[in-house]
Amino acid sequence: MYNQTAQRSRKYLYAVVAGGLETSYDALGINDSPVYSIPDRRVSAVVSDVSYERIRPERRYLAVHQRVLRRLMEETTPLPMSFGMIADGSNEIRKILSLNQEGFYEQLRRVEGKQEMGLRVVWDVENIFEFFVNVHPELRAARDRLREGQRAPTQEDKIELGRLFERTLDADRETYARRVEEIFSRHCREIKRNKCRNEHEVMNLACLVGRESGPEFEAIVLEAAKLFDNDFSFDYNGPWAPHNFIDLNLKL
Repeated sequence: MYNQTAQRSRKYLYAVVAGGLETSYDALGINDSPVYSIPDRRVSAVVSDVSYERIRPERRYLAVHQRVLRRLMEETTPLPMSFGMIADGSNEIRKILSLNQEGFYEQLRRVEGKQEMGLRVVWDVENIFEFFVNVHPELRAARDRLREGQRAPTQEDKIELGRLFERTLDADRETYARRVEEIFSRHCREIKRNKCRNEHEVMNLACLVGRESGPEFEAIVLEAAKLFDNDFSFDYNGPWAPHNFIDLNLKL
């Protein structure tokens, strides 16, 4: 039998915040539904009502998730939850809060008064392999041996050249990341390296900084960029809730 009341009672979970007060945040949620908190002792879950059992990671929903987090960041540092967490009702939300009370509270204390900024550095070149061949004599020599040999290069020859390129790429990434982290470590509370998404990406850093550190972060990026030539492009983003700095195994 269709149970409309049960469907309306499902809760989409955006974040956990410090404090045990019931709070409303206007109609910012999925499908413009009101966002509010469900408290349990020292922490509260920020939720909105949904009728779905599951929600697809479509751009419009992802944007709403981030919109709610940004609203929370105006007055606190939220613990952002992974996209798509839906509980069957308020009791299940309270159970999640109860099971994870100490972990939530400890993580909230750890990131209190902080926010996340991102830094992405890329090789701003048209062909990354040819760029590396021109910069690294060892790679250029290996490439030339394949071209100038008496026989056509085998698949294994090409694979070995690819491996040499990957090793060289990773070595340069490590060198450049250390150079940038040396500057950023004097200003950031924590730094985390995220996986590079393509061959052109040099580094993708998440930086935990104070909530008032936006202008200062821009100055640090400019300082680091001075160590690199025009073959590199720097791009920073944020502020974000501290997604990359939450260390919690959620009990459900």
